[in-house]
Amino acid sequence: MIGKHEWSVTNRQPSLKGRVALVTGGNSGLGFEVACGLATRGARLLLPVRSAARGEAALAALQARCPGAEAELLTLNLASLDSIAACAAEVATRTRSLDFLVNNAGVMALARRQETADGFEMQFGTNHLGHFALTTRLRPLLEAASGGGTVVTVASLAACKGAIHFDDLQSRRRYSPFGAYQQSKLSNLLFARELARRAGENGWNIHSRAAHPGWSSTSIIANGPASSLPGAVGKAEQVIGTAILRVMGQTAARGAEPLLYAALSPAARDGDYYGPQGTAERRGPPGPAKVPPAAQKISTAARLWDVSERLTGVAW
Repeated sequence: MIGKHEWSVTNRQPSLKGRVALVTGGNSGLGFEVACGLATRGARLLLPVRSAARGEAALAALQARCPGAEAELLTLNLASLDSIAACAAEVATRTRSLDFLVNNAGVMALARRQETADGFEMQFGTNHLGHFALTTRLRPLLEAASGGGTVVTVASLAACKGAIHFDDLQSRRRYSPFGAYQQSKLSNLLFARELARRAGENGWNIHSRAAHPGWSSTSIIANGPASSLPGAVGKAEQVIGTAILRVMGQTAARGAEPLLYAALSPAARDGDYYGPQGTAERRGPPGPAKVPPAAQKISTAARLWDVSERLTGVAW
């Protein structure tokens, strides 16, 4: 029986001494808490960040929380395929194997349609295609890990309402802030499950699971629609949204628990999905999450995989 706090950020078991983990978005919110959870257990961390200043601040905070933590900063912009390629190449100079990859970073419900450096809709391009390309480029290091590297891709309750619009993946004809976010999060879930299926069929030395944090109070809300509203109006929207998450949801540290569970629990299985066990999966201790019907279709997952390879120019 899994103890309620067994997968808390502050727990020191199991020992990850000698293991290497990379967490995207590890400089704040959910990613920072996951990084702390891995560092507390002794893992060596690689933390790719966009902003050097924010990265240094996060590194200082991490080492204050986890004295003796071994962590290094890398440069990564998930909205640029060139940056992803450069980051993966740099990772290969830092380690010969990668035990854990946590695909966590993301943007949420941008009020206006924006594009990545490669012309993809920002949410689909960053949340899904960016992580797809990064995981693909890190494959040799993941497969070099003893027992196989574990990939945890962070989805969301928003995936339950998502749909993959293959005729308009980049939302050029119609853009909905939350619609695009839901599509990107469903894509994350489909990718995690399809990676597990293909790894099993082809004998790849990789484990793939998905997880979601429920309703967690993190900085991602600052990237949402309210971020583009004028002055006090936008600030008020952000404050209200954050307050709702705090009252009806849980802290970022508790939201990190399903991700740690997916990565570390002996009960976690490849291709499965994990999240909080409370009402509507909004909060509570971690365990199995409900996989929405749209994420159960192998044909959809396979088609998305093929499209993602074509768009990113990287292949398995």
